[in-house]
Amino acid sequence: MNRFWIILTIVVVGLVGLFFMTKKNTSQTNINSDPKAVSETDHVRGDKNSPVTLIEYADFQCPGCKSYYPILKSLESKYEGKVRFVFRHFPLIQIHPNAFAAARAAEAAGNQDKFFEMHDKLYETQDLWGQATTNQQALFEDYAKELGLDMTKFTADYKSTAVADRINADVESGKQVFSVNSTPTFIIDGEKIKNPTDVAGFSKLLDTAIEKATTYNSTN
Repeated sequence: MNRFWIILTIVVVGLVGLFFMTKKNTSQTNINSDPKAVSETDHVRGDKNSPVTLIEYADFQCPGCKSYYPILKSLESKYEGKVRFVFRHFPLIQIHPNAFAAARAAEAAGNQDKFFEMHDKLYETQDLWGQATTNQQALFEDYAKELGLDMTKFTADYKSTAVADRINADVESGKQVFSVNSTPTFIIDGEKIKNPTDVAGFSKLLDTAIEKATTYNSTN
């Protein structure tokens, strides 16, 4: 009889362990369960209720991403209330050794509601920190001070595993769902596009997406 209860206890413990392992794995894979949709963890510029979504997978050290920065700023003004702009990390660490550190700085600033302020600063000063071989963190801390951030929190968040995990979650969503392998990569309403070269090229695609969304909303 005692043997029966011992075996039963082992089975129950094993099932409980399996339950929690499955639950943990599910929560890890659902960091962004639907990368085509905008989640609460995404960094969004513009009206979050806009009918059209433009997602950018980008690398702060990427010269190409920097060249698109003013184009996107123009589009944000032009399509205010019509398009929401989402930034997702995709640091190409093999060729841009400072990219992940810059992403950390943006995320740490984001934890104090200053993600896009740091985002803009990083692109505007890319030539400086992007060429640095040492003391990148010191430069990012200078930017954080300029933004008026709590430096104790910024420094702790900058080094944290949680911030690294947040960046890596974006990278995985880009790879697994959209086959991202270069930056910048743009997604309009869940579909990867060929990068336009200017505001006019982007506008043509966004106008089409807005018209499509408007038609769909009016008939549903």
